[in-house]
Amino acid sequence: MMYLHKILPLIASPLFIVIGLIILGLIIESKKISFIGISILIIFSLPIISKQLIAYLEHDYKLEQASEIENANANAIVVLSGMVRTIQTNKVLSYEFSESVDRIFAGIDLFKENKAPSLILTNGKMPWSIGKPEGEYLKDVAIKYGVPRKNIFLTENVENTDQEAKSVKKLLAIDFPKVILVTSAFHMPRAQKVFEAAGISIVPFPVDFRNSVNNLTFMDFMPSAQSFQQTSHFVREMIGRSYYNLKY
Repeated sequence: MMYLHKILPLIASPLFIVIGLIILGLIIESKKISFIGISILIIFSLPIISKQLIAYLEHDYKLEQASEIENANANAIVVLSGMVRTIQTNKVLSYEFSESVDRIFAGIDLFKENKAPSLILTNGKMPWSIGKPEGEYLKDVAIKYGVPRKNIFLTENVENTDQEAKSVKKLLAIDFPKVILVTSAFHMPRAQKVFEAAGISIVPFPVDFRNSVNNLTFMDFMPSAQSFQQTSHFVREMIGRSYYNLKY
């Protein structure tokens, strides 16, 4: 049950469904079922579709600058994990940022704007992960960019948003804490639900918006692997939201 919310997105993913329908069609010799699978693959691979789905995930929020946030009397700035890759070269581990890198730099900017007295980084680390917990690497980055070591705090090792929220609450060790929560815009609704369920009041600071503005062209009607990945991402996120809505 611990990894149910991670297994379900795999089972309900567009790729799993498409492959399942095509295989089922071949087994029972039904061209109709196979055609449905192929049609889903094409439709879910259209940029015109995937862009709308990503826009829906982010529609509750807008991009803001750290300086624009009013004094929230927050106890801390919390930056959620999910932006570091472990790279191995000649048996030596190195680290680099993924697309969600805006999270840590937004947290640093908020601290430098004096929006809260401390910066909390979550030590994201899955059982199959290799290398140091993410928060440990991000702590070095924050120090490099001018955040004093004494103002940076790390949670215990965590595997999901639920554990992040509970670990932050434990770390703050006060009643009715308030934090500025930094995460990707698509992830913010789920994160906000979980943190509030843990008894933490939050000021959302969404970053890493994926829905960029472009002119409509014929390429928006041409299937692409990137668009299929974005559609799959939408499905995973909606399952995650549903899971936590039912849990809380």
